[in-house]
Amino acid sequence: MLPANRPTEFRFEPADHAAISAFAYDAAGILLPPGKMQLVYGRLAPRVRARGLTRFADYVALIDQDDAERTRALDALTTNHTSFFREAHHYDHFIDQAWPALDQRLATRGKVRIWSAACSSGEEPYSLLMAMFGNERGNGQRLARTDLRVLGTDLSTEILDAARAGRYSLETAASIPPMLRGLWTTRVGDSVEVHPLVRERVAFRKLNLLEAWPMRGLFDAIFCRNVMIYFDEATKERLQTRLADHLVPGGFLYIGHSERLAATVAPRFTCVGRTTFQKVAS
Repeated sequence: MLPANRPTEFRFEPADHAAISAFAYDAAGILLPPGKMQLVYGRLAPRVRARGLTRFADYVALIDQDDAERTRALDALTTNHTSFFREAHHYDHFIDQAWPALDQRLATRGKVRIWSAACSSGEEPYSLLMAMFGNERGNGQRLARTDLRVLGTDLSTEILDAARAGRYSLETAASIPPMLRGLWTTRVGDSVEVHPLVRERVAFRKLNLLEAWPMRGLFDAIFCRNVMIYFDEATKERLQTRLADHLVPGGFLYIGHSERLAATVAPRFTCVGRTTFQKVAS
């Protein structure tokens, strides 16, 4: 159970945590060891309350039978911390090293495809597009007429709804560089809304990274950052292999600051910056 000196609203036994941990691993590859018991309680207590239950054991039984509640539980357990222009060196590398050739391809009627995996509430794909659109409204209008598309995927249906809305608090938007913020967001009361030209370039879709992927084409760049820290080594290796398979030769993979490529996957890439990798041409 949780520490005895910490009063709790619902009874939460180690066996309940073990069952929820097994569910999270089977469904999404998320590791929730015993040390995460308090986190699990905090994330799921609102769902236990909403369903009128008094014990986590009853909630465990519920998610075993109710598919909709299983989805809500997984949404609640999924960590969704993100921010605009987080790990800015990745955006700097993309704009300086990857973008010029991609922009030229668009100018000659080619297509560019970028994937923001585990995109959370949308700050990452929107940051990418603002960086590509740059400091001139006309450049954004030009790119909006090209075959430039960004895919944003996440496991959480609730967080994807927030991403599609494209509306953020003033505090959240403060990390957008001032020039870009002035051009590509609009103040709406005590929040800001991402410009329609930016929002229209992103397709947000629900996707479990451990299950089948419907995408058939390859991507020019994939951002998959700060999600693999929740996986065991075997799951990381499988995911990285699949990410490599979905990149064009010469395409770029960006991972989180504390993440590393598996030994079996690393030979398929050249390290070109901090947690920045370019796929080796076959």
